[in-house]
Amino acid sequence: MLSALLFAALAAGPEPVDAANAPPLKRDAAPAETLLGQPRAFLAAFEGSEPAAAFAPTDKKAWTVKQQSNGNSVYALTVRVSDYKPPVRSPHNIALVEDVQLAETIIDVDFQSTMTDYGHRSLCLFFNYQDPSHFYYVHFGKEADPHANQIFVVNDKPRLAISKTTTDGTPWDAEWHHARVVRKPATGEISVYFDDMETPAMTAVDKTFMHGQVGIGSFDDSGAFDNLAVYGTPAEDAAAE
Repeated sequence: MLSALLFAALAAGPEPVDAANAPPLKRDAAPAETLLGQPRAFLAAFEGSEPAAAFAPTDKKAWTVKQQSNGNSVYALTVRVSDYKPPVRSPHNIALVEDVQLAETIIDVDFQSTMTDYGHRSLCLFFNYQDPSHFYYVHFGKEADPHANQIFVVNDKPRLAISKTTTDGTPWDAEWHHARVVRKPATGEISVYFDDMETPAMTAVDKTFMHGQVGIGSFDDSGAFDNLAVYGTPAEDAAAE
């Protein structure tokens, strides 16, 4: 009987977990007004009467604001594969910050994987987003391979890994983690941090896109996000320099 149950669990594959029942985030001090010399351009703590009004999801039905057990509200991606079909192979679940276009960009965020465990368990952060076929993203995957735990560019064709360095994988569990992406278009540098804000987990150098929107999401997993702070130089200001 036990063997049959185990086989059934394995056959079912990884499944989303309700973010409301996941370990809650213990909120620290509010994100700083400046970071690495860049001013804060956007902040979302997902509280108030319209907590996610600043976001444009690729599939609104896939996202909702949920309250965790300590009363803290988070922006939860609740499904693995949404109704959105990207024009080229790239992530299915993206929530873009509207009305913020940046050149030099820093994304600073708390996030939580709400998936049962498996090798490609992951969440993503997006930057220099131009349109559905042109952008960068970071895939924080549990086990690294050419399609996981990499920095990618989407340039009118299926996503391409551009990482110069990465790790063996992102150590996902049920807890909250902190991530940061630092994008410097002048040099092409991209540095990605996970929990350790001193040593990058991934790096790349690329100048395909020099400005654009930022976003949160996943290739095809569920997760929760909070304390999203975006810093940087508005694209129009950078163009005028």
